Amino acid sequence: MTSRVLCRADKLLASSESIGPVLGLDTAGPIAALALVSNGKVLAEGAHPAVSHGAELPRAVETLLARAGTRLSALAGIAVGIGPGSFTGLRVGLSYAKGLAMALGCPVAGVPTFDAIAVAAFGEHGASTAAASLVCPVADARKGEVYAGLYGLKAEGLEKQSEPLVMTLGNLVKAVSGAAVMFVGDGKAREAFALASENGFQNIVLSDAALETRGRCIAALGAERLSRGEADSPATLEPLYVRASEFTFKHKAARTAATAEETLWSREKKNSSGSI
Repeated sequence: MTSRVLCRADKLLASSESIGPVLGLDTAGPIAALALVSNGKVLAEGAHPAVSHGAELPRAVETLLARAGTRLSALAGIAVGIGPGSFTGLRVGLSYAKGLAMALGCPVAGVPTFDAIAVAAFGEHGASTAAASLVCPVADARKGEVYAGLYGLKAEGLEKQSEPLVMTLGNLVKAVSGAAVMFVGDGKAREAFALASENGFQNIVLSDAALETRGRCIAALGAERLSRGEADSPATLEPLYVRASEFTFKHKAARTAATAEETLWSREKKNSSGSI
């Protein structure tokens, strides 16, 4: 989706001066983040806790556009966070973005949520990130695990060192042992920071501010892609789940059980026919 070296948000915006209003939105977690950028500038942005993304997202977009003095019909593109994160939140955000793109006839770009969070953390903390060598977004994956991303700090920006991972907090801390780390996120990032501190990590930083400003980074990353003609097909754009959803597990289990039952029934029927 994006290059493995990620620039600061201001540089991304500067490189997308040729494209008009791009709406950025991310509903991967409990805080919805939105922004509107146009011709290299941020026109409006906001973030708020959402009880129901499905119920609140349309009104939040309407409010954002009103603040920017822009109408939906003026959008030149849409950038949407594709996760990892909440399965329900991702489905809501993707469905809304794809439906809007098809209705307006404008392009859509999927942006990995952790890319935006890492860029936001770099932009928020600036000089303080110089004490770290690794930016690590962390989010709750449930089932006793977390989603995590690894981004190395380089002179030219952030180097994406891995695709999103899913693991226990203990294994995450072991994976980044010896590095100066900035953990980014909410509750699970705080737990990772606390566990690393207990294990004697030095030069570690905790940030949750990036969750508030990731909307502009979703929009900036998406606008930069769209300015280069890199749009995604609404028909094939999917969330970055990292692992299958609970529904998929249950569906596969039910299908496996049904297949086993059908095989057993067929075998019994064959045996019974042979004995007649």
